[in-house]
Amino acid sequence: MTLLTHAPSRATPAAPGTGSGTGPSLRHLGPNWYAVVMGTAIVANAGAALPLHLPGLRGAYDLVWALSALMLTTLLAARTVHWVRHGDHARRQLLDPAVAPFYGCLSMALLAVGAGTLAVGRDVIGPGAALAADTLLWPLGSCIGLTAAAGIPYLMITKHRIEAGSASPVWLLPLVAPMVAAATGPALVAHLPAGPDRTAMLLVCSAMFGMSLLATLAVLPLVVTRLFHHGPLPLALTPTLFLVLGPLGQSTTAVHNLADAAAGTVAAPYAHAMSAVAVLYGVPVLGFALWWLAIAAGMVVRAFRNGMRFAMTWWAFTFPIGTCVTGAAGLARQTGSAGFVWAAVGLFAVLVTAVAVAATHTGRGLLHGRLLAPPAPPAS
Repeated sequence: MTLLTHAPSRATPAAPGTGSGTGPSLRHLGPNWYAVVMGTAIVANAGAALPLHLPGLRGAYDLVWALSALMLTTLLAARTVHWVRHGDHARRQLLDPAVAPFYGCLSMALLAVGAGTLAVGRDVIGPGAALAADTLLWPLGSCIGLTAAAGIPYLMITKHRIEAGSASPVWLLPLVAPMVAAATGPALVAHLPAGPDRTAMLLVCSAMFGMSLLATLAVLPLVVTRLFHHGPLPLALTPTLFLVLGPLGQSTTAVHNLADAAAGTVAAPYAHAMSAVAVLYGVPVLGFALWWLAIAAGMVVRAFRNGMRFAMTWWAFTFPIGTCVTGAAGLARQTGSAGFVWAAVGLFAVLVTAVAVAATHTGRGLLHGRLLAPPAPPAS
């Protein structure tokens, strides 16, 4: 996702893949690159959630999971080098309101790969190793997500200079990270000792669900208001409209996963209530997500017609769609409705297409050294 600034008084860097820098460098490796890991991992995670068992699918999910794990390991190493060698640039990124929200992607990348390891990777590395990996990645991703959810808004209030009418869907990234933790944590509940430990895990995930949901409800109206009062986003940022789907699909996924984990963990009345809430919440929220998807898709078509070219923002088409897949799959599981099964399958087809397109362009950009090149200088 491109690191564009909202302030018109500052020079706007060229979208990745369009700049004319002097060559690739880790100095220009931003936290937005974790979106590539998220977008890849969600293919395996969403596929595993589908009620489909066709020959060869499981092997494909194993391959995608392994690729996402390799990408995460490589990117963590590269970003560590970035902080060690280019700490000045990394600190400037934290103080840039257009870049800082992408630090939420680190948390979600860790959580997505961890969840995929437990759901899919166990076929490759074994159940014990998969559980150990997720037991490490989930707390780490959750702590980073909680820090980003509080720290990035704090920086935006105290350090960043944000002009009126500049609200961006990117602002949702650190806020949705705890929701990803809430959606992936319930898979670990069954592996905890029965009793207080399971209950505590369920309550922690529920608290993160509420935190993320209420924070999203505070920020999302700002994004919608910005669109209605100030018109479409710049072309390169148009794909970020899909980021709104993230908290919608992920919260739907979370309530269903929490309801599944509640069975046998809390008293029957509470477990039944959580199952009812999962359906009563999930159906209207997924309906709203499909409405927003139609609007966002229309804006993307408009942007293409006006000359939008590839930028790393195209990865915004991936993870949010994947959360809608898992949300629809959860509703299919709870209701038994074939309609939600077909919705999940249809959205999964869109997800796979989006990942294939974004990955192809990203690979070409890396091969030609454009994506890590310095931004083009401002036009004189």
